[in-house]
Formats: sequence, C-alpha cells, structure tokens
Amino acid sequence: MAITKARKRELVALYQELLQNSQALVIASFHGLSVAETEQLRHAVRESGGRLMVVKNTLVKIALRESGYALPEDASVFEGTTMVAFALQDPAATAKAVADFAKEHEASLRIKAGYLGTEPVTAEQVRQLASLPPLPVLRAQVLGTIMAPASQLARLLAEPARQLAAVLRAYSEKDGAQAEATAA
Repeated sequence: MAITKARKRELVALYQELLQNSQALVIASFHGLSVAETEQLRHAVRESGGRLMVVKNTLVKIALRESGYALPEDASVFEGTTMVAFALQDPAATAKAVADFAKEHEASLRIKAGYLGTEPVTAEQVRQLASLPPLPVLRAQVLGTIMAPASQLARLLAEPARQLAAVLRAYSEKDGAQAEATAA
C-alpha cells in the first residue's frame, strides 16, 4: 500500500526528531521475527533508554541527510527490511540490548551498521560499543579513579600521626608494665 506524501513528511519529521535526540543509532536487518520477539526487542531497547522503529529506508536516508549525518559508504545498509534503535540516553546500553538480542536470534536479526553521534560506524564497532559497561558503571569507575589519589593522600598524611600514637602507646604500656613489676 502506498504512503501519502503527507505521511512521508510526518515520518521524515519523526525520524529527524529522533536523530536530534539520539546519541547513537544501531541499524539492523530483520526477517522472520515474530511479533512477540519484536516486542521483546522493543522492550529491551526501551529499558536501555532507547527507541526501536521499523523504518522506511528512503525516508530515513532523507532524514539523515537533512539532519547533517554522513551516509554510510556501504549502500546495502539501507536495503531490505530495516530496523533502527535510537539511543536516547545511553549508547552502550542500547547497542548491548540489540547485540544481545541479535546473538540469540542470529538467523532473524543482523546488525548492519550504526552511528555514533553523526558519524557512521561499522557493525563491528557497534558490537564493540555494546561491550562497554553501562553509563552508571563508567561514571563509578571514573569517580573511583579521581578519588583514588585523594584517599591515598589522606592516608599518607595520617600515617605519621598514627605512627606517633603507636609509639606513645608502646611507651605507656612499657611504663605500665614496669610500674606493675615494681609494685609487686
């Protein structure tokens, strides 16, 4: 069934809005997925802070071009049935949701390419992105790295005082033991 020009304009506008709000895209081809499996993938992408859409290839290419995205060198990326996961919050989490689903459904879903920012990336680079830890874990690692020198400095500054306290305690125990020996 043909799509009206008005509907095509609406879809291009929707794609452009999603592109504007996305930090990354995962482009995949699919065939043979059941409705339940597709909904399972949509749910996984939604939980990762993204949105999954089955797209019209020509319209998404128009939206990409008009939004300042470079088209991928491989023209086959936008051939056949195409699904795009828009990473609205965490690119690594969205890529991981699609990559994990693709591993489970190798015959039905294949990652073709993606975008990181406005630059196209290969399917292998999307899989590498998926292997990164989620954003909260990365933040914790960075914070730990930043805090490590400060905590080491605090321990270093406290060490002389701790050693002095240990020497004073040893002397007081020694004096206490000598006092008990002379009292007995």
